[in-house]
Amino acid sequence: MAQRGRTTRSTGSRVAGSARRPARKKKRARSPLGRLARILYCMLVALSAVIVVTYAGVRIAARPPEIKDDPPAAADNSPSGDQETEDSPAISEDPGPQRKEYTYTFLLVATDQSSGNTDTMMVLTYDTVNQKAGLVSLPRDTMINGVKESDGSHFYKLNSTYAYNGIEGLKKEVSQILGIPIDFYVKVNTRGFVKLVDAIGGVDFNVPVNMNYEDPTQDLYIHFNKGMQWLSGSDALKVARCRQNSYYDEASGKWKTYDAYSNADIGRTETQRNLLTAVLKKALSQPQNFATYYDIFLENVQTDLVMSDLLFFAEKALYFDFSNGLSTAVLPGDGTVTYHGWTYCYQLYPDQVLELVNTQGINPYTTDLTADMLNIAQKY
Repeated sequence: MAQRGRTTRSTGSRVAGSARRPARKKKRARSPLGRLARILYCMLVALSAVIVVTYAGVRIAARPPEIKDDPPAAADNSPSGDQETEDSPAISEDPGPQRKEYTYTFLLVATDQSSGNTDTMMVLTYDTVNQKAGLVSLPRDTMINGVKESDGSHFYKLNSTYAYNGIEGLKKEVSQILGIPIDFYVKVNTRGFVKLVDAIGGVDFNVPVNMNYEDPTQDLYIHFNKGMQWLSGSDALKVARCRQNSYYDEASGKWKTYDAYSNADIGRTETQRNLLTAVLKKALSQPQNFATYYDIFLENVQTDLVMSDLLFFAEKALYFDFSNGLSTAVLPGDGTVTYHGWTYCYQLYPDQVLELVNTQGINPYTTDLTADMLNIAQKY
C-alpha cells in the first residue's frame, strides 16, 4: 500500500510539472513552394545589395570629364609699351566666351568601307545639366581649303581630311567651320554599328524612300520599300549607306545610277541622324545590356574618351528625353559647286550656318557666336 502511495504522489508530481510547462508544438514541414519562395527572396536581397554597391561604384567612378578649351585670344588695344599709371587705369582682359557648365562637344564619324574617307560626320553638343543636345550633320562633300600635312598639297572636300590628316586634323577642321571646340571624338566602324543594332534586337524604322541599289564589286545589294519596317543590323547599315539607286540599262548593257533622294546626300544625312537616334533611344531603354554595349564599344570604336568619361555620360544619358531634348539638323549649303576643279562641292551658307549653330543646341558657350568666329570656305 505504501508503495502505491509513493507511486501516486510521484505521478501527481509529474502531472503538475506538465501543467506548468506547455507541450512544444511540432514544427510544420515547409512546402516545396515555400522553400522556393524563401530561396528567391534571399537571391533578391543579395541581388539588390549587388546593384546598390555597383551603382555606388559607378557614381564614384563616373567623374565629369576635364576639357581643354582655347577661346579666341582677347585683343590687346593698349598702345605698345604703355605702363599702368594712376591716370591710366589697367584695362581688364576679355576672357573670351564662357562655356556652359558641364556641356560637351563630340565629333562622331564613320569611315567609308572602300576609300577610308569619313562617310558620315556629325557633331553632337550635350548639355548634361539641362539635358539638351544638338546633333548636326556635316555633308561629306563640304567645301574646305584643305592642306595635306605630309606634303603641303591641297584638297577641297571635308570627307578627305581624315584620310590625309587623321582624326586630329578632322577635329581641327570641323572646329574651325563651326567656331566651337571639339572636346572628344568617337569613330565607329561599320561592324560595330551592325553589332549594336543586333544587340538591341533590331530597330523599327521608317525608311524614307524606295531603295534599290546593286554593286557586285562591293557585294552590296540594297532593296527596301519606303515605309515603316523592322531592320536587323545589316539592314540598318544598308539603309544608312544608301544614297543612290541603280538599274540595268538593256540598251547599253551597263548598270546606271541616280540619286535615291531628291536632295541628294542631304537626304541621306537626315536618314542617318534619324536612324542613329532610333538606335540610341532603344539601346538606352535596355540598361541591362550595358555590359554588351561596352564590349561592342571596345572592339569597334576609337575614341579619346576614358572609362570615367564613358560612365559619366552613360549615367546622364539614362535620363535623356529624346522627344523633347534633342534637336537635329544638317549644315545648309549648295552641293553643285565646282571648286579648284573638284566637282559637286558643298559650299556652306555662312549666315545660315551661324544661325543654326546658335539656335539648334550646337553652341557650347553662354553667349552667341559671331560670324568672325567661323571659318567657312567660299568661292568668290
